[in-house]
Amino acid sequence: MNEQQKALVRATIPVLQRSGVALASHFYQRMLTYNPELKHVFNHGHQQDGRQPQALAGAVLAYAEHIDDPTVLLPVVERIAHKHVSLGIRAEHYAIVGKHLLASIQEVLGEAATTALVDAWAAAYHQLAQLFIGIESDLYQQHIATEGGWTGWRPFRIVRKQIESEEITSFYLRPLDGGQLPTYQPGQYISLRVYVEQLGCYQPRQYSLSNVATGSEFRISVKREMAGNATPAGAVSNLLHTDYDVNDMLELSAPTGDFVLQQDSQRPVVLLSGGVGITPMLAIAQSLLQQGTRPLHFVHAARNPQVHAFKALSDEFAEQGAQVHYFYDEQGGSEPPRTRAPFALTEVLPPSATDAEYYLCGPLAFMQHYITELRAYGVPESQIYAEVFGSGGLPA
Repeated sequence: MNEQQKALVRATIPVLQRSGVALASHFYQRMLTYNPELKHVFNHGHQQDGRQPQALAGAVLAYAEHIDDPTVLLPVVERIAHKHVSLGIRAEHYAIVGKHLLASIQEVLGEAATTALVDAWAAAYHQLAQLFIGIESDLYQQHIATEGGWTGWRPFRIVRKQIESEEITSFYLRPLDGGQLPTYQPGQYISLRVYVEQLGCYQPRQYSLSNVATGSEFRISVKREMAGNATPAGAVSNLLHTDYDVNDMLELSAPTGDFVLQQDSQRPVVLLSGGVGITPMLAIAQSLLQQGTRPLHFVHAARNPQVHAFKALSDEFAEQGAQVHYFYDEQGGSEPPRTRAPFALTEVLPPSATDAEYYLCGPLAFMQHYITELRAYGVPESQIYAEVFGSGGLPA
């Protein structure tokens, strides 16, 4: 990009701040109308509730704001690239996205979308697309080079289905071809896709691998998302809970994701999870306890004891030397009283709090709250890791 084109992109920042979501919504509607095959790639629920257009609008705005040095966005780009690879997005898809993005700029901005401005955004998009394509190509090559790895969708059979709480059920999955499975890093996820008849298309979802690699099977643990006041019931999670049983088949992509245990560190580890955010923490905790070289603090918050999944397993973590803390929004059943959530970090921090690593996964508000507290406590940014389920973001 030349300096004049960068200046034109920067000049669109106020427009993106004001109308970015409208532009993103128009883009998705346009692309999925002209290229309906891509409906199999995008989460229909996130389209309906507006999260996906909001996420795209935020990403486009951030790119415009950093057009002089897009490398500062590399951590975000790499995280998105992992998700793209899990969904099977390939280099050829970027031409489709680019065509509809530029057309949407022209259609939404009208006369303000001069030829020079559209050309500038074409150059900007090409630059960004090449960055994604390069990172994703490397990730695909890693999958191919990993023993037992694959790209695309691979059929698996459900070999066991186990209820973990009133909301969460685990699925134990083995490849239909009987082949080997790759090792994966604690904290990574797979994508799963099923055909949703009422939508008339496949729907993919990401689920954390909730135990350490075994080489023979994967375990995912799925929360059944019920309808709320402003949100519809989860189409895929409900199908999995009600319609899929032992011996049924599912299609999976290879494990990926950058929310992983830092294996080269010896710092104490604090795992902070809320609700179904416990799932990647289980694999991380199991891996740490197997190594036996780093202090572990396992902290989990749930609405009540009835929806608290894997308590028996995390109780075992305490028997193996971990510091384990539970917090509930409300008490229930025969459980002894516990401190209510939200909890104070001072209740769970290790003695040398600023020397520990912190891994967070749970509802967005939960993570925003505790990331802000950790920063205020003086924990360096380089020691805070967070996983966001679905479209959304964390505090900058």
